[in-house]
Amino acid sequence: MSLLEVKDLYKSYDGRSYAVNKLSFEAESQDFIILLGLSGSGKSTLLRCINRLIEPSNGDVIFSGSSIIHLKGKELREYRRNIAMVFQQFNLIKNLSVLTNVLTGRLGYHGLGSAFTKPETEAAYRNLERVGLQDFAKKPVKQLSGGQQQRVAIARALMQEPRIILADEPVASLDPATADSIMQYLAEINKEGIAVICSLHFLSLARRYGSRVLALKDGFKAFEGLPTQIDKARFKEIYGEDAEEI
Repeated sequence: MSLLEVKDLYKSYDGRSYAVNKLSFEAESQDFIILLGLSGSGKSTLLRCINRLIEPSNGDVIFSGSSIIHLKGKELREYRRNIAMVFQQFNLIKNLSVLTNVLTGRLGYHGLGSAFTKPETEAAYRNLERVGLQDFAKKPVKQLSGGQQQRVAIARALMQEPRIILADEPVASLDPATADSIMQYLAEINKEGIAVICSLHFLSLARRYGSRVLALKDGFKAFEGLPTQIDKARFKEIYGEDAEEI
C-alpha cells in the first residue's frame, strides 16, 4: 500500500479544458518527487488537489489506503495535518513574530480560541533551530530576507508533524545559493521519512535532490522516471523545441 496514490485525476476550471488530465502516480515516504513543466502545465493545480485546497473534477487521491476526495469537516482537517504546504510566496503573517508564525503550524490540532501549549512552543524553538533561525524567534517576519522567510515556512510545516510536504515552487523567488540551501533543508527532512513533492523550474536542482521526476505538459504526464533519464531530447519534449536548459 502506497503512502499516496493519485489515480486518474482530472481538474477543469471551466468545464471545457483540463489543467490536470488523467494523471496517476504513487509516492512513498522515502520519495523526493520533483514536478517539472512550464508555467501552466498543471503543477500547482496537482498539489492543491492533493490537499483539497481545490476540488478535483474527477479521479481519486488515496492516502494510506483511504480516499480523501469526499472528506469534510473534522475528517478533512485531520487529513490536512498530514499534508504540509510550502509556498513560493511563503504565505506568512508578516506583522507577527517568527515564533508565532511557526506555531500556526499547530492550528489544525486546536479548537477555536485554545492556546498553544508549552510543549508546542518548545517544539517551535526546536524547529527554528533546525533551520538556523532560533535567534530570530521574536523578530517580526517582515524584517527577514526572502530565504529566511522560506525557512520560517519550513519550520511551520514541520510543526504539523506531516507525512508529506508539498512545496509549490519554493525557490522560484530566491537567488541560486539561497535556493540550494532551501532544497538542502527539504532533503534533510525527506531523509527522516517525510515524503516531499516539490515543483521546480530548474533541472539542475531536480537532478541534485530528486529521487524521481514527474513532468507535466498541458496537464498530462509527459515523463516519469529518474532525474538522470532527462537528456536533451527529453528536456525538449517537456519544455518545447525552442527551450534551452539553464
